[in-house]
Amino acid sequence: MQVMRLLRENPDGVAVTIYASNVDPGAAALSVCDVSAVEPRYASSEEYARFALDFCRMHRIDVLIPPRRLDALAGRVADFAAVGTSVMCSPSSAVTALTSKVRTYEIAGAAGIPVPPWREVSDADEFYAAVDELSLTGETLCVKPSGEYSAFGFRILDDRPLTMANLRVAPRPVVSVEAIAGAMRRAAQDGEAVLPLLVMPFLEGPEISIDCLSAPGGELLMGIPRAKQGRFRMLLDDPTVVDIARRLVRHFELAYLTNVQLRYRGGEPVLLEVNPRPSAGLFQTSFADVNLPWAAVRLLLQGDSGLRKPPRLGACLAVAEAVMEIAPQLDGHLPGAVRRSADLVPG
Repeated sequence: MQVMRLLRENPDGVAVTIYASNVDPGAAALSVCDVSAVEPRYASSEEYARFALDFCRMHRIDVLIPPRRLDALAGRVADFAAVGTSVMCSPSSAVTALTSKVRTYEIAGAAGIPVPPWREVSDADEFYAAVDELSLTGETLCVKPSGEYSAFGFRILDDRPLTMANLRVAPRPVVSVEAIAGAMRRAAQDGEAVLPLLVMPFLEGPEISIDCLSAPGGELLMGIPRAKQGRFRMLLDDPTVVDIARRLVRHFELAYLTNVQLRYRGGEPVLLEVNPRPSAGLFQTSFADVNLPWAAVRLLLQGDSGLRKPPRLGACLAVAEAVMEIAPQLDGHLPGAVRRSADLVPG
């Protein structure tokens, strides 16, 4: 929703009409866009791409900014161009590689990017073996799906019994080793697909999230690191983490808005994941006195981001709940689609 605000409040003063869609008709974003629609649920990649193309053709969408289903859209950029829509997306090869955390770590590690130790497991025996091996470091371990599921499925492994002290603090996403192994066994016995998991150290301390704007081909134009801890965010002036993001963006040839996530292990930043899409917290970069969403739109349509000054870094932000009044009814379409009401102002 905040990204919609930044698009409307763009520095060029261009009026935009924002279309948004979601599989959930009650999604908050559908209440604040100009035109909303409900997406088909459980659609295959081909079905979703067809839906998106038909919608863009019907509504004469200029720019499509997909926050999800990149696998369905990245390979169809030419088809969208044929109906007059520019898709803000990295190459299909990058999307395919980065959707798998295993491939991400393999490729990044081979390119010299520091990655944490990890093991992919797909049954209970492999899981136990990975836990035994990685526990030798003495670090707390965690598990997460090896595919693209955002933070869904992430759990910290903790076999200690619940204490009263646990009930006096905010809950953490913890699970026992046996509970994970049991879930994998039951799925196998019931003929259910077993979700491949990564076992790796749980890295305490702030997560460093670098919001990136890059040109097609992987040239990083701007990277803004955010240290995330609890309700606080710090916009960091840290060339070391920006350089890691620069190397990853160049290696995968990422374009437009993407995100790199790091944490520190043994005092050194290591890669958590690379997202070939904008992050949910992208709007926080506006506190660095830049409008990255609009810069990306300009870059896509004109080849010029319009950014002339470096970001203002060093700000400390507090994330607080906000309440807004919305229209009581949805009217009735595509993730982050934008239609311009006027031409962009030349840069």
